[in-house]
Amino acid sequence: MLQLGDEVTLYTVVFVLVLLGTKSPMWSTALTVSLYLFLVMFRFPQVPADRALQVLRPAKGVTGSGRVSVIAHRGGGHDAPENTMAAIRQASKNGAAGVELDLEFSADGVPILMHDDTVDRTTNGSGALSQMSFSELAGLDAAARHRLRDKYAGEKVPTLEDGVKECIKLQLTIYFDVKGHPDEAAAALKNLYKKHPVLYNTSIVCSFEPKVIYRMRQADPEVVTALTHRPWSLSRFGDGVPRYSSLWQHYSMTLLDVLLDWAHHHVLWKLCGVSAFLVQKNFISPDYIQYWAQRGVEVVAWTVNTAVEKQYYQELLQVNYITDSLLEDCNPHY
Repeated sequence: MLQLGDEVTLYTVVFVLVLLGTKSPMWSTALTVSLYLFLVMFRFPQVPADRALQVLRPAKGVTGSGRVSVIAHRGGGHDAPENTMAAIRQASKNGAAGVELDLEFSADGVPILMHDDTVDRTTNGSGALSQMSFSELAGLDAAARHRLRDKYAGEKVPTLEDGVKECIKLQLTIYFDVKGHPDEAAAALKNLYKKHPVLYNTSIVCSFEPKVIYRMRQADPEVVTALTHRPWSLSRFGDGVPRYSSLWQHYSMTLLDVLLDWAHHHVLWKLCGVSAFLVQKNFISPDYIQYWAQRGVEVVAWTVNTAVEKQYYQELLQVNYITDSLLEDCNPHY
């Protein structure tokens, strides 16, 4: 539920900023009222809380007193080749409550499971997805560059539907991570939800791009959704190193980071009506969790890759977390 304080803060900030920029009370009032009307007319309500909780706090696979769901990142890319059928099966075997799967498209429009927009990092092929048909992708070895390549040799690039069917069979919650293609992704996922209605209570659509989530809610407002966010992502890499050597570029991107962060926490989540907020683990605290809980939004941490971290998020913070491995500590992932 949106707090009254949010409304007052949002519109006060907008009014003051416009007033400082235009020095016109009339324009400040007009633009603030316009924002209010826009949000009233075009925002999506959150899905019912009880159904969101079925997805985010399922009865199966949760751990600890807080019923925490452990989600295998890209199917658990440390334990098996990422975004493959083998990864999904291994995640289930290792005790995951669910899997996070990346949605991409082949050149001929087939929805597939892959994180990158090229095949170079994970397969024995080379080239952009936008230039490769699914028949070409089907001939690649998706385990070729994995540390356990010998064990999983010959693993194929799966279609989205094949991955979903396997998750349904294994009773795994699915976190669909959509990198782009908002219209195509919304259409593909809408068809999938209609074909497999169980997904309404066992999956969530997530993205760094608010446009993707908004398109998904337009296509099917019954789907549970989440925004993904890492503060300072425009100006810094995940390990904190600045992206730009130029001070002008660095500080301009830092300013945009501040504006983007403010928009996520005060406007975008409300406009999209999300049920969860997926945040890079280093920015989560008890106060931060409480902030979102007051708004009916669950916090999910990513990517939690050591036993000490897992204990902290599971036992103290009691929030769901996404991990590259359910078996052992592995390298940080930002």
